Amino acid sequence: MSRKVEIGTEGYRGSTLAVHLGYSLFRVIAGFLAHAIVGIPLRYAMGLNGWFRGWFDPIVEFMRPVPPLALIPLIIIWFGIGETGKIILLFLAALWIMAIAARPGVLGMNITKVHAAYSLGASKWQIMRYVIVPNSLPEIFTGARVAMGVCWGTVVAAELVAASEGAGMMIMVASKFTLADIVLMGIILIGVPRRDLISQQPVILTAKIWSLML
Repeated sequence: MSRKVEIGTEGYRGSTLAVHLGYSLFRVIAGFLAHAIVGIPLRYAMGLNGWFRGWFDPIVEFMRPVPPLALIPLIIIWFGIGETGKIILLFLAALWIMAIAARPGVLGMNITKVHAAYSLGASKWQIMRYVIVPNSLPEIFTGARVAMGVCWGTVVAAELVAASEGAGMMIMVASKFTLADIVLMGIILIGVPRRDLISQQPVILTAKIWSLML
């Protein structure tokens, strides 16, 4: 118990637990935001344009089952061992999930809604904003929750790439020296924020904000 109190107050390997958690949160959020910026427009483009669907759908279906751990050697070769490589690994781990999540909302939309909007004089931009986007939001938010969980679960693998701070780094380094107490603290450090990040409350809040914007 005294060792746990010491680690909780003084930290591990020169950094406090808050610093380790902060680095992991930064990597997860940066990877998640990057994947959302790319993945959501990509899915809309694939759903609304046959050319995009023909080119990118095979790539998405091919990359989706590839485990993120298999990408670590290529990430190191192409992007080095800095923060960029870790964030790109998290980005790739979540990108294909978000690209697939919006498919039912875009492709499964009732075409009569689009025809009705056209008959009322709506422009293409208005149809996109008021018909297509709201229709696909439930699938997008569901995919976002899954993608956030994948990002947070992959942060341990991302911090294998020469990390000096992070909850995943704590687990990996402590496991080499069979320090079970530090491994357990790292697992708790990862598990508690993950429960809050992928809960329904952030999704519900985002949905309410989006509804006010529309």
